[in-house]
Amino acid sequence: MTTAVGTPTLARTRAELDSALAAASPGVPRTRHARAVVMTMGALHAGHLSLVRHARELADQVVVTIFVNPLQFGAGEDLSRYPRDLARDLELLSGPGLLGPGDVVFAPAPDVVYPDGDPLVRVSAGALGETYEGAVRPGHFDGVLTVVLKLMHLTRPDVALFGRKDAQQLVAVRRMVRDLDVPVEVVGVPLVRDDDGVALSSRNAYLDPDERRRALGLSRALRAGAAAASDGPAAVLAAAHAALADEDVDYVALVDPDDFTPVPDDHVGEAVLALAARIGTTRLIDNTSVTLGGEA
Repeated sequence: MTTAVGTPTLARTRAELDSALAAASPGVPRTRHARAVVMTMGALHAGHLSLVRHARELADQVVVTIFVNPLQFGAGEDLSRYPRDLARDLELLSGPGLLGPGDVVFAPAPDVVYPDGDPLVRVSAGALGETYEGAVRPGHFDGVLTVVLKLMHLTRPDVALFGRKDAQQLVAVRRMVRDLDVPVEVVGVPLVRDDDGVALSSRNAYLDPDERRRALGLSRALRAGAAAASDGPAAVLAAAHAALADEDVDYVALVDPDDFTPVPDDHVGEAVLALAARIGTTRLIDNTSVTLGGEA
C-alpha cells in the first residue's frame, strides 16, 4: 500500500507506484504536460529542488525518483558511501512550491528496479560513452541510460527534466530518446551554484574546508575559459587549463552541445566548456556554455 508523506505519496514498489499514478488526479491540462519526472539519487540539494520547481511549472503531476543506481558506479567508486537520507529528502520535497497532492516520490530498492539482478540486456551509450566522463568511468553511461529508460517506462512521463551540470549525461539521454524513439520530451535545467560559485553536487559533502576552497578552482577555470572565447577554442582551453594547473585534472574539453564531440579550431558559435578534476579523494565536474568568436 502507498504511504502518504506530507502531501506527496511515497511508493517503494512497482505496484505502489502504479497505484499512486492511477490514483492521482491532476488538474485539466492546458498548455501543460500531464506528468513530469525528475530522476535523482537522493542526497537532495537546491539544484535538485530547482529541477522539481521547473517540473512543477511544466506539468500537472510531478514524479521524483530517488534511486542510487548500482549500474553506473564502477569498481572503486563511492557506491557504498554515497549519501542516503530518505527522510530528509522527503522533507525537502514537501516544501513550498515543490511536491503536492497527487505527486509521487518513487524510492525503490535495487531489487525492485532490477528484479532479476544485474540486467543481461542494457542500453549502450555508443561513442558517447567512450569519451570524457565515459573514458574515466567505463560503462558509466550504459548504466545511466539503462536506468533512465527503465524509470521512464515505470513512471510513464510526458517530460523528463535533467540538470545541465551533468552535461554529457544530458546529451546522452537526449540521443537515447531520439535514437530509440522514446515518447518523452527531455528538458535541460540550468545548473545551480552555491554563493561561492561551486556547482552544487551531493558529493560536495565529502569535501573538508581546505578541499572546498580548492573546489573553487573549477568555476574559476570556467570563467577564465569563457573570458577567452572571442580568441577561439585554443585560447579557451589554454586559459581553463592554466587556472587548474595545481589540481589533478581528468579533462578540460570544449565540445559541441549536440553530440559532445570536440569543436574544430575554427568553430564559431555555441560550445560547452566541460571539465573534471579530483579534489582530494572527491571527483567533481562542472561546465559552462561559451560563445566562440563573439562576446564572452
